[in-house]
Amino acid sequence: MWNTPRGHVYLAPGVTDMRKSINSLAMLVVENMQGDPVGPHWFVFCGRGRDKLKILHWDTNGFWLHYRRLEQGRFVWPKDPQDHPALQVTAQQLRWLLDGLPWQNAIAHQPLSKRDIL
Repeated sequence: MWNTPRGHVYLAPGVTDMRKSINSLAMLVVENMQGDPVGPHWFVFCGRGRDKLKILHWDTNGFWLHYRRLEQGRFVWPKDPQDHPALQVTAQQLRWLLDGLPWQNAIAHQPLSKRDIL
């Protein structure tokens, strides 16, 4: 696994052609998602069958492109890109998505302070 994102995580709703390379995905970030591919943010794309994901992010002096293919099952993925060209999620929601959990309305345990415990 890789490090936790330093910036935000953005999902590209709808379908992305998984044949796209780093340059093509970076252009999608700029043109469709109105984002900056050379920043601390992660951009996540999903294929038509919802069994493949690509994650694009910049690290110091070059791009990382992570690819994940499920052998069974599908990712829970937002379908309609019309309302939002980019959907911001947390790093924890990304982890839930990668694990096949319903990331949209999953509720995690909230961190407690000493005052809450005592």
